Amino acid sequence: MQINAKMVNELRQRTGAGIMDCKRALQETSGDLEKAVTYLREKGMASASKRAGRVAAEGQVEAYIHMGGRIGVLVEVNCETDFVARGEDFKNFCREVAMQVAAANPQYLSRDDVPAEVVEAEKQIYRKQAQESGKPEKIWDQIAEGRLKKFFSEVCLLDQPYIREQKMTVDKLRQELVAKTGENVVVRRFARFELGEGIEKKKSDLAAEVAAQLGQAQAEK
Repeated sequence: MQINAKMVNELRQRTGAGIMDCKRALQETSGDLEKAVTYLREKGMASASKRAGRVAAEGQVEAYIHMGGRIGVLVEVNCETDFVARGEDFKNFCREVAMQVAAANPQYLSRDDVPAEVVEAEKQIYRKQAQESGKPEKIWDQIAEGRLKKFFSEVCLLDQPYIREQKMTVDKLRQELVAKTGENVVVRRFARFELGEGIEKKKSDLAAEVAAQLGQAQAEK
């Protein structure tokens, strides 16, 4: 199939990849745009792993407030240069990560940050569940590992499914930005604050709050 400039330009708009990379991707996928996007993503992720060791000391701290001030998030994301930090792609990524933290409430940044005793406790729970389900003993560990992976995808920010595209993790979204900018990008830390979190409300206060919410709902009907 003949690859023309219009096809190359459209692929560039969607991926941010260079002209020659886009042309090669279209040639490799016989002009199929969707397959070419996937090809470039996979290529970019491979390149991203090579950049992982480079120092990233620039970047920004993104603040996000949700639900009229009931949830607040701070996220620090680093890159290698101030030029990339000021770019719209980098800023958009920071906003998306902050929104992810607000919506999905991760407990850890990555699975490496989960304390070993927590991992072991979860694994033992899953083994016990496998045992009680009547599964053969030889697959208890296999079942436990599978459920542990799901646990990580729920509590670790980088392992969580991206809120806008569930088939993609937050870390894969980061890798795409690495491929697009040509720099190492690191989500360094985050903090999430939820109004009233950790404060045990009196039953009377809680009842009053629920009653007020129900009254407001009735008034809006």
